[in-house]
Amino acid sequence: MKKGLIMEGGAMRGMFTCGVIDVLYENGITFDGAAGISAGAVFGCNFKSHQPGRAIRYNKKYCADPRYSGLRSFIKTGDLYNVDFCYHVIPDSLDVFDRETFAKDPMEFYVGATDITTGKIVYHKCTDGGENDIKWMQASASLPLVSRVVEVDGYKLLDGGVVDPVPYRFMEELGYDRNVMVLTQPKDYVKKKDSTISVIRMKLKKYPQVAFAMAVRHTVYNRQMKEIAEREKEGRAFVIRPPESLKIGRRVKDPDELERVYQIGRREAEKKLDALKAYLAE
Repeated sequence: MKKGLIMEGGAMRGMFTCGVIDVLYENGITFDGAAGISAGAVFGCNFKSHQPGRAIRYNKKYCADPRYSGLRSFIKTGDLYNVDFCYHVIPDSLDVFDRETFAKDPMEFYVGATDITTGKIVYHKCTDGGENDIKWMQASASLPLVSRVVEVDGYKLLDGGVVDPVPYRFMEELGYDRNVMVLTQPKDYVKKKDSTISVIRMKLKKYPQVAFAMAVRHTVYNRQMKEIAEREKEGRAFVIRPPESLKIGRRVKDPDELERVYQIGRREAEKKLDALKAYLAE
């Protein structure tokens, strides 16, 4: 049996994921491997570095800081979330990411990003939490239209959630057969077609494969949710999701809003803790 932790993205809905995985860590629950997409990657890495509380802490502290994100960053750099501040200043000095512990922990950690040339998902195994791994995490969370393309290891990449919102198939292909999925939308959520798709096609005309993926993203997401529900019903997956819509935007300046969503994640994980332990022990 190989135990996997799978984390959906969703920008600041990811505070729900942070609450869930912090409870799992605090209760000694471990996994053989984990995979994260977008926010699931940049926040989920703290599970492997043994730093519960870190993601909610720095997000609350810097969410209203213009160095972190905002229009000024977008105009000056082309990135809504300032790359230097988010991926260098914070983890290197302001709230240090424990790379040594990340490298020593035996859990495999994968992040997915979209290859803008092919429109397909590409996965990277993060091993040491170093500059290259951080670049892949950045790529996984680089939202189209508000982020620059990230170039790493010969790829040109954007947000992995464009084509593979929840990487359960990827983990299953690697042999993970006892998977815990942390989702950031409630069970009854149905994704609608993006109303700005014409703008997206125009902005991404150099990358038609990505534009197409964005156009059918809702179909892919809804199909995944049906497949996940089937796996859950059959006992092939354990799912932790919000009980209702989190009602939080992609960019949040109010630390109390982040804490609210984080605490929902903690409560849902605590409710399911006994059932989760039983599932992982089967």
